[in-house]
Amino acid sequence: MPDILTSLRDRLVVADGAIGTLLYAHGVDRCFESYNLSHPDDILRVHQSYLDAGSEVIQTNTYGANYIKLTRFGLEDRVHHINSKAVKIAKSAAGDKAAVLGTMGGIRGVQKLVASRKEIVRSFKEQLFTLLLEGVDGILLETYYDFEEIQEALQIARAETNIPIITNVSMHEPGVLENGISLPYALAKLEDSGADVVGVNCHLGPYYMLKALESVPLLEKAYLAAYPNASLPAYENGKLVYSERTQYFEQCAKDFRDQGVRLLGGCCGTTPEHIRAFKDGVKDLTPLKEKEVKTITFTPEQQATPPQHATLADKARQDHTVIVELDAPKHLDTNDFIEGVFALEKAGVDAITLADNSLATPRISNVAMAVKMKELGCKVKPLIHLTCRDRNLIGLQSHLLGMHTLGFDEILAITGDPTRIGGFPGASSVFDVTSFELTRLIKQCNQGLSFSGSSLKTKTNFQVAAAFNPNVANLEKAVKRMEKKIKHGADYFLTQPIFNHEQIIQLHRLTKHIDKPIFIGIMPLTSHRNAEFLHNEVPGMKLSDEVRSRMQQHQNKEDSRREGINIAKELIDTAVQYFHGIYIITPFMHYPATAELTEYVHQQTKAVTKI
Repeated sequence: MPDILTSLRDRLVVADGAIGTLLYAHGVDRCFESYNLSHPDDILRVHQSYLDAGSEVIQTNTYGANYIKLTRFGLEDRVHHINSKAVKIAKSAAGDKAAVLGTMGGIRGVQKLVASRKEIVRSFKEQLFTLLLEGVDGILLETYYDFEEIQEALQIARAETNIPIITNVSMHEPGVLENGISLPYALAKLEDSGADVVGVNCHLGPYYMLKALESVPLLEKAYLAAYPNASLPAYENGKLVYSERTQYFEQCAKDFRDQGVRLLGGCCGTTPEHIRAFKDGVKDLTPLKEKEVKTITFTPEQQATPPQHATLADKARQDHTVIVELDAPKHLDTNDFIEGVFALEKAGVDAITLADNSLATPRISNVAMAVKMKELGCKVKPLIHLTCRDRNLIGLQSHLLGMHTLGFDEILAITGDPTRIGGFPGASSVFDVTSFELTRLIKQCNQGLSFSGSSLKTKTNFQVAAAFNPNVANLEKAVKRMEKKIKHGADYFLTQPIFNHEQIIQLHRLTKHIDKPIFIGIMPLTSHRNAEFLHNEVPGMKLSDEVRSRMQQHQNKEDSRREGINIAKELIDTAVQYFHGIYIITPFMHYPATAELTEYVHQQTKAVTKI
C-alpha cells in the first residue's frame, strides 16, 4: 500500500472526486452515507471507477457520517456501523493499489448555532475513533468554512494518531475565509498545528481556486492540496447539474502544479472522467520546487463614518431615553403614519422603531418608511427591525448594505414570528440564521467584512439592539440568554411589554451586572378584549390578573383607552426608577396615546432620583 507522504515528496498525486454528487446525479436524494449499509455494491463501484480513472488516493463515503448530520435522517445510532462499513468498502476497492483516507466533513458554516462546540467535539471524536479503528491510511478533513472548527478538529485528530492528516478549508470568496482570515495565513496555521497536507476544496471551480492559490507560498513542512468543484452548478429540471467539460480539467492540471499543488482531486460535480483528465494533465509534470508568490493588495478599508448623533445606547447610559414603535401600514395610505411620526417627534421621542412585518403580516417596507421620514424632514432617528424570517443570507447582506448607504445605523435584530401566524400562513420562513447569528454577522460588517469574509471596502457603524422576553416562567434563564446575545454583539435590549411592577423590579435585580442599556417595553391597552387577546393569543405577552381585572371594569371605549393609559403611566413610574430606557409600543396606530406617554416620561424623569 503506497505511503501518501512518501509519494507526495517525489511527485504529484491524483486523488478521487465527488461521491455524494455522483450518487445524486444517479437519482440518490437522501443520506448518501447510508448507502454504505443499504447499497454497498454501488459505493464499491464508485470507488472502483475512480481507481480505474487513475486515482492513487481514495476517500471513504463518510463526509457527513457523524452524529449531528446523521440525526437529520434518524440514523444517529448508526454512526459506528456506517463509518466502519465505509472503510471496509474503500479498502476492498483499493487493495494495495491506493491509499484510503477517512473523510470527515465540517459541520459549522455561517449557521454557527447548528450545534454547540461540545456537541461537535463529541460527534467528531465518535467518527474519528471508528475510522482509526478500521485502519485508514490517513484522515481527510474537508469542506471546513469555520476556521476555528477545523483547528479544533485537527488538534483532536493529531493527538490521537500519527497517520497523515489532510486539512482542506473552503472559501466563499477566493483567497479569504468567511471570518476574514486570508488563505495563506490559514494554511500556515494548519501546518503549524500538525497537518501534513493543507489545501482547499469545494465551492470554487478551478479558475477561482487557482486565483486563490496564487498568494499561497510553498510551505516548509506541509504539502499543498486542491479539490476544485467541476464548475458553477446549473439548476435544470429541479436538479443541480455540473459541467461535463472534462478536457478543461486536463488543461488546469499544469496550472495547479504551477501553484505548488501536489495532491490533486475533485469535489462537487466531479466524476471519474474529471479525474482521468487530471491524471492525463499531470503525467509528465514534476513537483514545483520554488514559487513566485503573487502579493494580493486589498483595498484599504475606510474608517466607518462616525454617527452624526449619539447612539441610542449612549443616550440611555446618560439619561432617560424614549423609543416608540410605530408600525408601517399594511396598505398604501401613509397619512396616519406620517401624522404619527410628527406627533411623536413633537412629544420628544428619541427614536421611532419600525417593525419588519410584525406577526408575519406584510407591511410597507420599514426602510422605505424610514426614507420617507427623512425626506419629509423628520429629525427623529429610525430604529429599523430586521428579521431573519423573510430574507436569506444574500438578502440580509444586501439589505444591510442598503441601510448603511442610506445612513441608517440602528438595527433591532430579531429571528421573527413564524409565517403560520400571519396573513400568509403558506409562505416560507427562511431562517438561514437566528437573531444571534445575525447580530454577529452585522458586527462583522462593522469590521469591514461581508458575511463571506470578503472586504466591504469600508466599515459599517451599526448599533444592534436585541429583543428580550421577560414574560417567562424562569426569568434567570432568560437573563442568561441575554448574556449570550451580548457575547454575539448586542449593544442594547428592547423588552416585550411588561404589565407587572414586580416584574420590572425583579428584572432590575437580575440584570444589575449587565452594562448594556435595557429599554422596558410599555404598551397602552385599548380595551378588555385587547387585553385578553394579548394575554391569551400573542406569543411573549403576559398580563397580570390586576391589569386584566381593571380593563374588564370598563366597557366604554374611551374609558377603556384612558384606563389603559393610566396603567401604562403607573408602569412607567416604576420603570424610570430602575431603568433609563423606555420602549413604548403604539397599539393600532393610536399614536396620541404614545405621544402622551412620551411626554409623561419626560415629566416624571425630571424628579427621579437614580437608584
